[in-house]
Amino acid sequence: MAIENRYKMSQERYDQLVDELNYLQTVREKEVAEQIKEARSFGDLSENSEYDDAKTEQGKLYSKIAEVKNLIENAEIIEATEMTEGKVGIGSRVTVIDVEENETVAYQIVGSQEANPMEGRISDDSPFGRGLIGHFEGETVAIEAPAGLLQFKIISVENN
Repeated sequence: MAIENRYKMSQERYDQLVDELNYLQTVREKEVAEQIKEARSFGDLSENSEYDDAKTEQGKLYSKIAEVKNLIENAEIIEATEMTEGKVGIGSRVTVIDVEENETVAYQIVGSQEANPMEGRISDDSPFGRGLIGHFEGETVAIEAPAGLLQFKIISVENN
């Protein structure tokens, strides 16, 4: 029996996925069907690159629909009320200071589907995210990174 993956995400991300699925199954599916219909009208399908391109696009679309459906079906919504005050969890906004470099940085711990390091949103599955989860404000944590063992002191934790 296969083990199901659960995808941790906020209600906001879940709603975005539902909207995306709706768009893909209605608007985008009709657009691709129209492309196929138009390409068929060009005649001989064996040498019709427009038809081949439209069918390829249809395959990509169905693949994306299946992917989004899987995410929705296996979503695990993380609620802020599930978090202990001062404890790092998914959804927490964490400010840490690199003990060695004396640099302060702030991150939000999110599910892997919402991660965007450029926006300060790191995955709970990343080494840094995993290293912080479960720890409390004021603690110093050691996190294994490609550069070696790094130490961070958790300055503040906000669980909204």
